[in-house]
Amino acid sequence: MELMSLIGNLAACLTTVSFLPQAVKTIKSKDTRQLSLPMYALFVAGVALWIIYGLWVNSTPIIVGNVVTFILAGTILMVKLKSTFNAKRR
Repeated sequence: MELMSLIGNLAACLTTVSFLPQAVKTIKSKDTRQLSLPMYALFVAGVALWIIYGLWVNSTPIIVGNVVTFILAGTILMVKLKSTFNAKRR
C-alpha cells in the first residue's frame, strides 16, 4: 500500500471513529439538548456530498469513511430530530 493511500485510510478511520462515542452516548441517553440541530443537518448533508464525490473519483477511503460517518452522524441527527419534535408537541 502506498504512503498516500495509507494516510487516506488512516484519516478516514480516525474521523469516522470520532463519531462513535457521541453516537453511543446519544442512543443510550436520548439526551440531545446540547447538540446543535443545524450543525448536524449541515454535517450529514456534507458527508452525503463527500460520498458522492468519493464515488465520482473512485476513492475507497473517502467512500467507506463517509458512509460509516453518515450512518453514525445520521443516527445522531435522527435522535435529535425526534427529540426536537417531541419537545415541541408538549
